Amino acid sequence: MSSENLRIIVIGGGAGGISAASTSKSVAPGASVTVFTEFEDVAYSPCGIPFVLGKEIPDFERLFLQTPEHYASIGIDLRLKTAVTAIDLKGRTVSVGPEKFPWDRLIIATGFEYEKPELPGVDLEGIHYVKNIRRAMEFDKVLDTVKKVVVMAATPLGIEITGNLAHRGLETHLVDEGAWLMSEVADPDIMEPVQKSLEEEGAVIHFGVKVLEFRGEGGKLRSVVTTGGEIECDVAVIATHKKPNNRISREAGVEIGSTGGIVVDDHMRTSVKDVYAAGDCAEVVHGVTDIPIQGLSGSHAYSQGRVAGANAGGVERAYDPVFVPWGMVGGQVQIGGVSLGETLHKALGIPHFVAAATGISRARYYPGVSRIRVKLIVDPETHRVLGAQMSGGEGIKERADFLAFSIKRGARIEDFAWMENVYSPPIGALMEPIALAAQAGLAELAKKK
Repeated sequence: MSSENLRIIVIGGGAGGISAASTSKSVAPGASVTVFTEFEDVAYSPCGIPFVLGKEIPDFERLFLQTPEHYASIGIDLRLKTAVTAIDLKGRTVSVGPEKFPWDRLIIATGFEYEKPELPGVDLEGIHYVKNIRRAMEFDKVLDTVKKVVVMAATPLGIEITGNLAHRGLETHLVDEGAWLMSEVADPDIMEPVQKSLEEEGAVIHFGVKVLEFRGEGGKLRSVVTTGGEIECDVAVIATHKKPNNRISREAGVEIGSTGGIVVDDHMRTSVKDVYAAGDCAEVVHGVTDIPIQGLSGSHAYSQGRVAGANAGGVERAYDPVFVPWGMVGGQVQIGGVSLGETLHKALGIPHFVAAATGISRARYYPGVSRIRVKLIVDPETHRVLGAQMSGGEGIKERADFLAFSIKRGARIEDFAWMENVYSPPIGALMEPIALAAQAGLAELAKKK
C-alpha cells in the first residue's frame, strides 16, 4: 500500500506511542497518523515527577518535552482526552464511544497501570498513585498541607518517592514485605547504602511488613494498618509493580503473553497482521535468559515505539533482545546494573560466580571522590559476563550503559580485567572499578585451580 493512502492509528500518548507516531510520519510523510490518548497531555517525563515533588526540580513545566502544537505542525493528528474503548480487528477500526475510526496499520501503546491493592480502604481520599502529571500537580499542593506520608512498596518508584518526600521535610514511612529494598531484583549489599542514605534523610523503613488496611475517618485516610502495627499518616502513595494496560487488546483477541504483555516479534508485530505494540503494554525477550519480560524504562518504550512506527510506515527495522541497563538515585546514592544480579541468578538456578570489588570514581585526592562497588555475574564455563550491579556516588549510569553493550557483544571477564580506561583526576581514577572487580574475580578463580 502506498504511504500516500496509509492510515496509521496509535493508541497511547506515552513514550512508546509518541515515538511510534513521530517515526511513522517521518518514514511515511504522506500517511495520515492519528494518536488517541485518554490523558490531557503528551510528551512529558513521568520519571521526573518524584523529583518535582521533592523540590529537586523547581516546577512541573520543566518535565514537558514538546507541545501539542509541535505534533500538529509535523502532521500528526493528536486527540487528547479521547479514550479508545474497543478495537475491531476484522473491521479494522477503533471505537471512541459510538464513533469508529478506520486504520490500515494500528500501533498499540497503551502503557501500564499500577496494581491496585485489594485492601479495605483503598479508595479513601488521600491515597495517591504517581503517573499522570496533572494528578501529580494536584498532589503537590496537597503535600503543602500534610506532615506524615506512608509509601507502599520499595520498588524503584517507592524508593524515589520516599527519598524525595523525606527531602521535602515530611515524615515519610516506607513499608515493604521484603527483607531489603528492591529485594525482588537487587542484591542486599548493593541496596544497603541506599537504605542508609534514606534513613539519613529522615525516612523510616519497615521491612518484612505487609499492609493490611487503609483506615480512615469521614472518607479520608488517617492511618495504614500493617502486620507491624498501625502507622498514622495524612496521605499514602501506592508504588506497587506496573502491570500492562491491555484490557481492550485482550478483548479484541490480540495474543497476550505470560507476563500479561502483548506478544510481539522482533519487528514489534503482534499476532494480528498490520497491528504492532510497543512500551509497557508489550513483552520483549531478555537477552540472557530468553524469557519474555515486561515493564521496562521509558528509554525502552521510546526505542520500541520507533521500531513499531518505522515498520508500520513501511521501513523495516528490528528490535534486539534486551539486556536491561538500569540506574536510579536512592537518597543520595546512585545504583544500577545490567540484566540480572546475584539474587536472581540464585533464584533461577543459573550457574554463575561473582566478581566484586570496590573502587573510586575520581583520583583519591580530588574533591568529591566517592566509592563505587561493582559486582559482575559471570558464567563459570565460558567466562562471559551475564550481568552486573553497582552502587556509588557517581558514574553508575555510564558504567551500566557500557556494560550492557559489552555483555550484548559477548564480553568475557578477561576483557574487563584488562580494559582501557580514562584517567583524569576530576572524572576518572587510575584504576577503573569494573576492571578491579574483574581482576578480583580472576584471582579467586586462580585460587580454585
